[in-house]
Amino acid sequence: MSRRTGTRARDAVVTGIGLCLPGTESAVFTADDLWHIASSGTSCLVKKGVYYGSVDLSKDTFEERVPGVPEFFSRHYTDAHRFGLVSLSQACTDAGLDVQRDLEEAAILVGRGGVDANIDSYLAVLRADPVTYPVAEALEMFVAAEQAVTPSDVALVQGALTRSRGANFTVSCGCASSALQIGLAQRLIAAGEIDIAVVTGVDVFSVTLIRNIQRLLSGAQQTYDAMRSQDMPSLLPSFDALMRPYDRRADCINHGEGAATVIIESREHAFGRDARLYGQVLSQATTRDGLANPLACDETGKALVSAVRRCLGDTWEIAQVPYLHGGSDGNVVVTTFEANAVRELYGPASHDLLMSSQEGCFGHNGAPAGCLGVALTLLMMNHGQVCPTANCEEPADCLTFDPVPGTAPRPLDFDYALSFNYQVGGVKSAILLGSPDV
Repeated sequence: MSRRTGTRARDAVVTGIGLCLPGTESAVFTADDLWHIASSGTSCLVKKGVYYGSVDLSKDTFEERVPGVPEFFSRHYTDAHRFGLVSLSQACTDAGLDVQRDLEEAAILVGRGGVDANIDSYLAVLRADPVTYPVAEALEMFVAAEQAVTPSDVALVQGALTRSRGANFTVSCGCASSALQIGLAQRLIAAGEIDIAVVTGVDVFSVTLIRNIQRLLSGAQQTYDAMRSQDMPSLLPSFDALMRPYDRRADCINHGEGAATVIIESREHAFGRDARLYGQVLSQATTRDGLANPLACDETGKALVSAVRRCLGDTWEIAQVPYLHGGSDGNVVVTTFEANAVRELYGPASHDLLMSSQEGCFGHNGAPAGCLGVALTLLMMNHGQVCPTANCEEPADCLTFDPVPGTAPRPLDFDYALSFNYQVGGVKSAILLGSPDV
């Protein structure tokens, strides 16, 4: 990690990383915690009927990491609130920022993909009979509902914690949600509209819902296969096996929960407070496959190629990018379009390209994936090592790149990288990252 040189004031630099993710003995909170897990290809997934990445966050741990929240509000927090607040607080600590003093003008940008954490609060209000509901408890239900029935809930409580007067809103684009917010932060900084943004991705998935989906898939498999056309994705056969991105045995995904936050500042703002720089967000682009089916995915990878080329523009060349952080979650369709895109972008040189995914460490956690990909990729850049693809032991034959199988990192000195995220329906996001001073 290095400090700022040069005079490019409107560069968007990453100065803080904070997390609230599944761990082995305790939750993953810091950049060092993240590196310890990812660099060794450690899987934090636990089988609870299905494999799932759970965050162990006790009430005492939450209050220790996010002090000063009035109990009147915090007792109505969902796990999404708690995870998002913890990752924000940790990112601020990492960046050397005071949560309640230094973020008054910051943009608080949140990405959410799922609504599982909101369902209980929503149903409680829906089912409450105003005629018979105890008057003394009505205010409590009102507070709980106002805080937790919409996907914008985490931005709401983060804004209250930081006392921010800046932009405060949520984007929902599935697993690409926080990736889009990172791109927006970069553009707002480049335009001079803001000097600092706190970007958080957070999601919680219901294990009960996942189990029910598993049962439904089993019953629907035969009917679906009979009607399936080439542009429709195959159903995943199970969630109860271990996800293995880029492995020849890959046949499922595992979900996880948690939050990831990155602090992004203008270079001038970071320099003014002598901040440490992890690296830069150079550009971000989003595309879609253009198919009529809202659940389908084009396996050619053309939309991903387009997103990459939009990121590169006329400023950079693909040959400058020796590492890609993949978005593979164990779904063979994702692996296929990534492999095709890499072949199109790199040609014969693709076989020497390193491209890995750490989704097998924490589970496919939805909206945090964009922030997590940026954090991990910049850590790899700083360490001069590429993390292995967790749970990949036997690389699939269709790969056009080196997935870094096993449990050991691979040495690589690099200054540019791309990080990918996707949403069901063919949405592709690419983020171009650089070392602090390129």
